[in-house]
Amino acid sequence: MDDTWSPPASFTRLDHDRTARRGYPEAVYCAGKTPEQVRAIAAELRERRTGVALFTRADPEHARAVLAELPDARHDTQARLVAWPPDPPETSGGLVAVLAAGTSDLPIAREAELTARYLGRPCELVADVGVAGLHRVLACLDLLRSARAIVVAAGMDGALPSVVAGLVSAPVVALPTSVGYGAAFGGLAPLLSMLNACSPGVAVVNIDNGYGAGHLAAQIAAPQPR
Repeated sequence: MDDTWSPPASFTRLDHDRTARRGYPEAVYCAGKTPEQVRAIAAELRERRTGVALFTRADPEHARAVLAELPDARHDTQARLVAWPPDPPETSGGLVAVLAAGTSDLPIAREAELTARYLGRPCELVADVGVAGLHRVLACLDLLRSARAIVVAAGMDGALPSVVAGLVSAPVVALPTSVGYGAAFGGLAPLLSMLNACSPGVAVVNIDNGYGAGHLAAQIAAPQPR
């Protein structure tokens, strides 16, 4: 990129007051934006310094654009997320546990984990505990029962959130992924399975919406007012 490049301001209106209004900052969804637009947004955030900034669904070009303005930002290639400042804030509130049913679900689960972590919650990520081997879920019961909120990312048949919700008292945020063969319809099959979960206490976010799942879990696990 040209070092003399000057960012336009006509295409975005960042919500700098969201942290004061809701307690959580605005995130920048990079998909569909040009690298130049993302760079301009990063420059504005640098000037305003309103706290944590998250750039989600950042491909390599988006990440390079952010790093051009925020060179110390953290780029997690698996989660496709760029965070600035690079270190998460000091943790508070309850534990957020994030489960990935399969290794193929890890990118979406990782997005959820990092979102909750950068919103200030302690997090633990556990991978490859799908329902094809229920002993794997049972092996992490102590962790799950210590969590204030649990995110469960699963594709294929999407059965894991219902299983987990039947074992714990914490709310479960079900995160359908687009992982699966043809009849999974790009995540629609697990989405419908999760919406029809027979275990109570399951909330469902959209397909592959790791950011939304992590955000909701962070809100659930927030410090309790005295």
